[in-house]
Amino acid sequence: MKFQDYSAQHFNWQCENKVALITLNRPERKNPLTFDSYAELRDLFRNLVYAEDVNAVIFSGEGGNFCSGGDVHEIIGALTKKDMKGLLEFTRMTGDLVKAMINAPQVVISAIDGVCVGAGAIIAMASDMRYATENAKTAFLFTRVGLAGCDMGACAILPRIIGQGRAADLLFTGRSMSADEGLKWGFYNKLCAVDDLLKEAMECANRLATGPTFAHSMTKTMLRQEWDMSIEQAIESEAQAQAICMQTEDFKLAYQAFVSKEKPKFKGD
Repeated sequence: MKFQDYSAQHFNWQCENKVALITLNRPERKNPLTFDSYAELRDLFRNLVYAEDVNAVIFSGEGGNFCSGGDVHEIIGALTKKDMKGLLEFTRMTGDLVKAMINAPQVVISAIDGVCVGAGAIIAMASDMRYATENAKTAFLFTRVGLAGCDMGACAILPRIIGQGRAADLLFTGRSMSADEGLKWGFYNKLCAVDDLLKEAMECANRLATGPTFAHSMTKTMLRQEWDMSIEQAIESEAQAQAICMQTEDFKLAYQAFVSKEKPKFKGD
């Protein structure tokens, strides 16, 4: 399957120069997710494992907002009528989206403007990098609707990004994290002007997409796998990862370019 030709049903999809752009496109409701969009995003990221024409992915939203989480009418209302089996099927599906994003070899960048709450905050959290504007308001507001803050891996992943105490603050209170807080705490990699947000995210994605993409995917894999390793295990795993990367053509190209005093032109293999 060529992902350049992928036709999305529940969001906008563009792919050019091996950079894919996912745009949540329900601006009148601040881009909420539905059962169908959750499932399509999960399946898309699962299939990106096999993509040869996508090296980086950007997540964004239309209309000055990123994502308002699960649609109140189409998801929340329906969940109140499900039995335990149905509820567990749903919560496992949403968790599977995060797993698929983390396991996809591509670097995923979220470009966040305005509202970024609930499942939207989770998508941002599960991304590898996050660019935002001063208008970004990110909230893990599950407790505000009577749910635990431990949704879709939040209690495992968020503390690793911003620290245990700060994560506890956000997950217990459900309050919004301001753009300045997010930048100081390391949640956001960069704050951009509204008009420059997508441009700067795209510039970063293009740099990554034309870089040593096999090495990038290895870096992403190790960042994930080393969560559960001792220091000794991590050092040994990284030794093996680097030895694998040293067998790639990109490694040889980089050396040849250095000798020739040229910029390397990586091919991703």
